Amino acid sequence: MFRPSFQGEFAVSFNFWETVPLKADYEARTTKESGARELVLVIEDSPSRIVLQHLLVAPNGHVTKHWRQDWTFEAASRFEYVAHQTWRMRALTAEETAGRWTQCVFEVSDAPRYCGTGRWNHAYGNATWTSDRTWRPLPRREHTVREDYNALNVENRHTITPMGWTHEQDNTKAIREGERTVGVLTREFGFNDYRRTTDTDFGPARRYWAATAPFWADVRSRWQQALDTGGLVLDTGIDGMPVIIGLFQLAARVEQGEVVAPEAIERVFARHVEPLPATVAAR
Repeated sequence: MFRPSFQGEFAVSFNFWETVPLKADYEARTTKESGARELVLVIEDSPSRIVLQHLLVAPNGHVTKHWRQDWTFEAASRFEYVAHQTWRMRALTAEETAGRWTQCVFEVSDAPRYCGTGRWNHAYGNATWTSDRTWRPLPRREHTVREDYNALNVENRHTITPMGWTHEQDNTKAIREGERTVGVLTREFGFNDYRRTTDTDFGPARRYWAATAPFWADVRSRWQQALDTGGLVLDTGIDGMPVIIGLFQLAARVEQGEVVAPEAIERVFARHVEPLPATVAAR
């Protein structure tokens, strides 16, 4: 199983190259390279469901809750990004999910981002999972600097390596109007390399999670409630910062030992999370 390989302490490199221009006169943008130290914890674990929480640790020891990935075997449904800040639940057929794992990825606030479904392939000695192609919103590395596209169509591939694991992305940068694609700019290759490390003290991340895990469990439950209505719309800018700031401020209070009532979480959702419009849900 991939569970033991994904969890642990990692030095991570993030690399993105625009490769194939798909629009006349398009000029590839500068390659983006960055790095981080991440602790990956298994926070839910059963034979058919694994939830992994990523936590960033800065050189000064500051901890930031990062993204989350949920893996479900033969999932009955998944959320899909269908329009600006809009996600819709879709039932999966037995043919789509038989023998397959569905990975769903979530923002730092636990808001949805994208899902993909695919098989783990062990034919060549190293386990590799490849997703189907799905839509996702602009990545955080782009939304403050790019206005010429508004969605990515992505195939993801995860491979277990002797050093840890890798995440490859085959991205197409597209222009969408609602659920219709009206243009494409370029393809992009993403390569994120997770290598086990002993050069960082991840104690602050473990302490942060020990203090705030129950709070974030409540947040995850509230997001799931919203998705279970058929989908949701985020009433924020593309960066989702109002939700992130609101929930992170509550988490900071919890970390300091304060009891935060469920109503405080509900107020954040009431301001920024809306039900899926009936016209979108019916499609």
